[in-house]
Amino acid sequence: MEKINTLINELETLKPDLFGKDFLLTWDNSLDSLKAVMLVAEILQNFHWQKKPWRIFDYGLAISIFRDNSTRTRFSFASAVNGLGLALAELDEVKSQIAHGETVRETANMISFLTEVIGIRDDMYPGEGHTYMLEVANAISEGYQQGILAQRPAVINLQCDLDHPTQVLSDLLKLKDYFGGWENLKGKKIAMSWAYSPSYGKPLSVPQGIINLMTRFGMNVVLAHPEGYDLLPETIQSAFSFAQESGGSFSQTTLMEEAFQNADIVYPKSWAPMSVMQQRTKLLKAGDKQGLKELEMHCLAQNEKYIDWECDDEMMKLTKNGNALYEHCLPADISDVSCENGEVAKSVFEKYRLHTYQEAGYKPFVIAAMIFMSKVKEPAAKLRSFV
Repeated sequence: MEKINTLINELETLKPDLFGKDFLLTWDNSLDSLKAVMLVAEILQNFHWQKKPWRIFDYGLAISIFRDNSTRTRFSFASAVNGLGLALAELDEVKSQIAHGETVRETANMISFLTEVIGIRDDMYPGEGHTYMLEVANAISEGYQQGILAQRPAVINLQCDLDHPTQVLSDLLKLKDYFGGWENLKGKKIAMSWAYSPSYGKPLSVPQGIINLMTRFGMNVVLAHPEGYDLLPETIQSAFSFAQESGGSFSQTTLMEEAFQNADIVYPKSWAPMSVMQQRTKLLKAGDKQGLKELEMHCLAQNEKYIDWECDDEMMKLTKNGNALYEHCLPADISDVSCENGEVAKSVFEKYRLHTYQEAGYKPFVIAAMIFMSKVKEPAAKLRSFV
């Protein structure tokens, strides 16, 4: 209980601006708001370990909309809303009237009558996922303002084309725990590196989220990828700006070894080139199956050129004292386990496997904290009532 009270006391020193709002992009929120979400997540996690309830709803629904496959985020959202007192309903777009042409505006209101939160994952198409979330948010705002809805559901980004806030905040909480506080992260070097994968089409949102969040906490962030595997230009520019504001740094390299050199943390993760994702979107919209097949074959051949971009024991020896913390959003492509050649060597992944599980374990509480902060006007007082 002493730890919980310490965290609540720290929460009271902050001035978050989250009540009544959605949580869509980390970079649209203040540092105080981000810290508040993470502190509440830690508090709720401690309540869970002590088997103390933290319900804030007596009834109501949470709706999840997953437009991409998911394990960790899907079950994290389910457990988060259950802990807060809500029942979960998943919107299956194939089984709904969306298949018959129902508009986003109409669907958003029809699913919201007794709904407190809508979690959305729409990460595969550049320029579309975040836009879709805004469309849902605007539709339910209209429904609430016009007296159709008794309450406005909070919209939570469970991953879009730009950012993966529930993941990167979980990553940051792992770093806070590992290094002993946010202040101890200042000056730490993190290598956000592309890594080889025998698949194509992985979203850009995790690396974009990492470079834009870690730079805000004064870290020295190095982004590494082969030529052509660029991220969205606006996310690169904002990472430079955040680093300048925080006193950290942001740089780019086309050498994995350079990024890993003397790094405190490494995050080797495959993603598709931005141009590929844009081309893939056009082909999907056109229903061009042959074009998609040809694009996949081209991209896999392109990836093969960089098969040596693997986080193996030799690469880890370049890091600080040869002992950098390995992070990953999971599932990782593990060489000789899930594939012949992948992002990370079996030996490296096994060494840090439990660390990655702990990293993932923050996510249910991060999601719950986002909802909690949106729905509770005096969060510290409410949390004290659970003690």
